[in-house]
Amino acid sequence: MVVFVTGGSGFVGGDLTRVLVQRGMTVRALARSSRAADRVAALGAEPVTASLFDPDGLRTAMTGCDVVFHVAGVNAMCPADPGTMYAVNVNGARAVVAAAAGAHVGTVVLTSSAAAIGEPRGSVGNESTVHSGRYLSHYARSKHLGELAFFEEARRRGVAGVAVNPSSVQGPGRVAGSARIFLYALRARRPIVLDTMLSIVDVDDVSRGHILAAERGAPGRRYLLNGATLSVREAIGQLARASGERIRPLLLPSGAAGVAGRFALLAGAGTNGRTLCAEMVRTLAHGHRFDGQRTVRELGLTYTPVIATMRRTIEWYREQGLLER
Repeated sequence: MVVFVTGGSGFVGGDLTRVLVQRGMTVRALARSSRAADRVAALGAEPVTASLFDPDGLRTAMTGCDVVFHVAGVNAMCPADPGTMYAVNVNGARAVVAAAAGAHVGTVVLTSSAAAIGEPRGSVGNESTVHSGRYLSHYARSKHLGELAFFEEARRRGVAGVAVNPSSVQGPGRVAGSARIFLYALRARRPIVLDTMLSIVDVDDVSRGHILAAERGAPGRRYLLNGATLSVREAIGQLARASGERIRPLLLPSGAAGVAGRFALLAGAGTNGRTLCAEMVRTLAHGHRFDGQRTVRELGLTYTPVIATMRRTIEWYREQGLLER
C-alpha cells in the first residue's frame, strides 16, 4: 500500500509513520519545514513539501495513494491566537478531504480527539454520546467542529471518512498534557494534585488503532481510543509501582478548582517553569471517563496495560534526564 500522512513529524503522527514503514508500506509524509522533512525521512518516509492549504500540492502528493491519515493539527491550551487553531483543525480537515477526493483516494482517517466527545461531567463518554454543548477549551471546540466538518466534506465528496478519537496519549516522547502531571509527581514525590479522573491510551495503541480504522472502520463512524480510565490517585499509584519510587500525593477535591485548585496546579504541574492556564485547570477539574470498547469489538484492537506504558515512558524520561528532583 501507498499511504499519505499529515503531521508525520509530530508525536502521534511520527509513531504512526514509524509503524506504517515497519509494516512495509510506502509512506509519503507532509513536511512544512526542513526539520520536519529530516524527521520523517529518518523514519523511512518520503517527505513531501506542501501545506494543508496548498490544494494543488496536496492533491499531487496524494495521487496514487490508497489511504490518507490526517494527523496534523494544533494541540494547545489557552492559545495566544485561537484563530490559527480553528483554521488548521477545522478548515484543514476540509482541505485534506477535498484534496483526497481530487486525487481519487478512497479512504481518509482523521485523527480527532476524545475532547470532541463532549460528555457531561461525571458521565462516561463514548462514540454515541450527545455533545453537551459545553466546551472546556478552544482545543476541544476546534476538534469537535473539525470532526463535523470532516464528515460533512467526506459525505459530500463521496470519500470514506473514518475518525479516531484518542484520549490522552502517553508514551516515550510525550511531555505535554497530562504527562506533565506524571513528570511532576515523579520529581516532587509529594505532589499537590486535583483529585480527578484521567483517561489515557498508549501511543502504540493509537498507531495500531489508526491502521485498523483504515482497514476495518465503517465510513462515517468514529472510534474512541482509550486504554484505561483511572483516578489521579490510581494513576500515581501505578506510576510509583512502575518507577520503584515512593510517591505520596496530596489530593485536593476537584471542586477546589477555584483558588485552591489553581494554586495546586500552578505550584507544581509545569515543566521547564511553565504553569497551567485556566483552560487546563477547567479540563482537569472536569475529569474524563471514556469507554474505548467499540474499537475492541469492531476493529479488534487490544490495549497495552497502563503499567507497561508507564514503565516504557519512565525509562525514556530517565534517558532524557527529565527526572531530576
